[in-house]
Amino acid sequence: MAQVNQGRWAAGIEGDFVVFLIGARLDLRHPIRSLRDLGGMRGMPYMLKFLTEHPEKGLLGYETYGLTMNVQYWRSFEDLERFARSEEDPHRPAWRNYWRRVGTDPRSGIWHETFLVRAGEYEAVYGNMPRHGLAKAGALVSLKADSSARGRLKRLTR
Repeated sequence: MAQVNQGRWAAGIEGDFVVFLIGARLDLRHPIRSLRDLGGMRGMPYMLKFLTEHPEKGLLGYETYGLTMNVQYWRSFEDLERFARSEEDPHRPAWRNYWRRVGTDPRSGIWHETFLVRAGEYEAVYGNMPRHGLAKAGALVSLKADSSARGRLKRLTR
C-alpha cells in the first residue's frame, strides 16, 4: 500500500501541461469481444507500459480507474499528438486495429477529452492521501490549513 501523506497537500508542476482523459464503453453482453476490440494486451495497458519506459515521449504520469478509464498527464499537446500519430509507437496500430474490428458496429466505444492547462491555472488538493493524480505526475506541495482555492490559484499564478 502506498504511503499516506497526512494533512493537506497540493500538486505542483512547472509550466503548461495537458490532461488527457480516455476511456471505453464495453458491451457487457460480450465483454471479452469488447476487450479484444480495444486491443487486448496490445491496448491501453501496453501503451502505458511503453510510455512509462520511454519518458522522453512526454507522459508525466497517469491514474487508471477500472478497466475502462484513465487520466493521463502530458508535458505538452505536441508530445501527445506525436505519440498518437507515430508509426513507430504502439498507438497507431491499436487505433487502426480498433476501427478494422469495429467499423460502424456500435458494440464497443472509445472516447477521449484533452485539456490544455496553463501554468498556475489549476488546483489539486489531497487530504490524507498517497501521492495521486497530478501530484504523482508532478510534485507534492504542503498546504497551510487555512488556505482557500482562490488563494492557492492566486499563489500559483504569481
